[in-house]
Amino acid sequence: MGLLDKIFRRRPAGPDCSAVIAAAGSSRRMEGENKLLLPVGGIPVLAKTLLAFENAPSVGEIVVAVREEDLLTVGDLCKSLGLTKPVKLIKGGEDRLSSVLLAALECDPDSPLLAVHDGARPLVSVELIERVIAKARQCAAAAAAIPVKDTIKVAGADGVVQSTPDRETLRAVQTPQAFDSQLLRAALQSAKDANVSLTDDCAAVERLGKAVALVEGEETNLKITTPLDLLVAEAILEERGELG
Repeated sequence: MGLLDKIFRRRPAGPDCSAVIAAAGSSRRMEGENKLLLPVGGIPVLAKTLLAFENAPSVGEIVVAVREEDLLTVGDLCKSLGLTKPVKLIKGGEDRLSSVLLAALECDPDSPLLAVHDGARPLVSVELIERVIAKARQCAAAAAAIPVKDTIKVAGADGVVQSTPDRETLRAVQTPQAFDSQLLRAALQSAKDANVSLTDDCAAVERLGKAVALVEGEETNLKITTPLDLLVAEAILEERGELG
C-alpha cells in the first residue's frame, strides 16, 4: 500500500490531529519584547492562540515549541489557562524549520494529521482551524490563504522592477497549515538535511513535489510582528466585543 493509499484510508473518529504551535521566534521587530507574552484582548498573545486550538474539536493535543528561556513562563501560562487537552512544551531549534520538526517528532505517533500554526496569530478562528484540517483529510496538505490586494513587483538587487505578477493568481499564505503526519515529518527532515531555508511548511511539502490545497483564510488572522499589529488586533477584538 502506497503513502497516499494509507492517507486516504485513515478516517478515525474524534480528534485526529495534533497541533504544533511555533512560538520560538526572536521577536526582533517587537522592540526587544517577546511578542507572544504581550497582552492582546487582556491576555498574552500566545494564550489566545492556545485557546483557539483548545476549542477546536479535531485537535487532540498541542505541542508548543518555545525558546529555552521561556519554558517555565509558558508552562505557567498553560497551567493558568486550565487547558483540558494534553499540552507538551519543547525547546525550539535554531530556526523555524528546526522548531517545527522537533515539535512534529514529539507529537503522538498515532496522530494521522499535524496542524502547524504560528503562535503569533492569536485571532485565528476555530472555524478556520477546522476547515484547514478537513481539507487536509481529503488531500494530505492544506493551508489557509487570502487573495493579495496590493500589486506585487519583483525587483532585482539594484531595486529595479523586473516583472509584475498577475495579482489574480497571488495568495498570501497564513497558518494553520495541516498535513498528513508522515508527509510533513518527511518533508521537514528532507529540507533540513538539504540545508534549505524555508519560510513556511507548505514549501517543504511542495519541495517533495506534493500538491497543497488552499482554503479561504481570514483577513483578521493577522500575524503579530510589530507594535502596530498589536493595535490592529486590539481594534479587531473590540469590534468583536472580545476585549478582556
